[in-house]
Amino acid sequence: MNTFSRSLWACAAWLSLWPALSFPATLDPMANIVACRMGWISCDRSRLTLLEMTEVARTDHARNLSNCRNGVGPCDHWRLTEAEAIGVAVIRYDRNVSNCKDGSAACNPSGLTAPEVREVALVQRQRKVSDCRDGVGRCDPSTLTAGEVAEVAVAERQRTVSDCMTGFGGCDYAHLTRSEVNDATLEERRRNLSECANGWDRCDRSKLTEKEAIAVDLTVHRRNASDCKDGRDGCDYSMLTRPEAEAMAATERRRNYTACLTQHGLCDRARLAPPEAAAIPPLPGPAAH
Repeated sequence: MNTFSRSLWACAAWLSLWPALSFPATLDPMANIVACRMGWISCDRSRLTLLEMTEVARTDHARNLSNCRNGVGPCDHWRLTEAEAIGVAVIRYDRNVSNCKDGSAACNPSGLTAPEVREVALVQRQRKVSDCRDGVGRCDPSTLTAGEVAEVAVAERQRTVSDCMTGFGGCDYAHLTRSEVNDATLEERRRNLSECANGWDRCDRSKLTEKEAIAVDLTVHRRNASDCKDGRDGCDYSMLTRPEAEAMAATERRRNYTACLTQHGLCDRARLAPPEAAAIPPLPGPAAH
């Protein structure tokens, strides 16, 4: 019998002696088995058969091994086999090296070898340079080499130009060339025109030319008329012209009359003209509108 099997049988024997009054009794045997498998407090181990106790012991062992490997939950190293303990130690060692490289607070520098310390220092320095280049957090140029300072400066300028062109972040035109200022200004006007035409909140109508304002008003008006015609939420009836409002009212009257005539769709007989109402026979009972 190997070490793991002996461990399981030892656990099973120990579980068979577990006091029956330690946990609330579970009336349903299947529910009790599930509770024992999951390690819940409602498990009554005294009600398990020897085969079930062996299965539960195996499940407990697997759960303990998982906790030890992942560093989550209670871990009893004494319940691990020699091979499992070695595997857990390797996993934890590698995790500590990874934590140190990632700059995690869970890093334990004392657990690193001299080469690993140098490797971690190199990774951390590369991350610091990368953060400076990407504008992440605070950058201390005094910790950078001359080449790295130049690299960061180029990245910062590219980021400034990109922010000005896309409208994201703050744009400092003082750091742009005349050509870049012209391009950024043109892009800003195009972006504002698009936002106004789409009815977005960032639209600044004061920046529109007279021709652009006319085009925007026409686009907004057409979109609103389409929304009203199709019954969409964006409809604003107050923006409709009188002919448009009258045309929509006529369309609605025809729809209502057809619904009343065919008895399909919403029918409001109160809105029918006298000749229309006369052409439609009354409906009996509650079906009449």
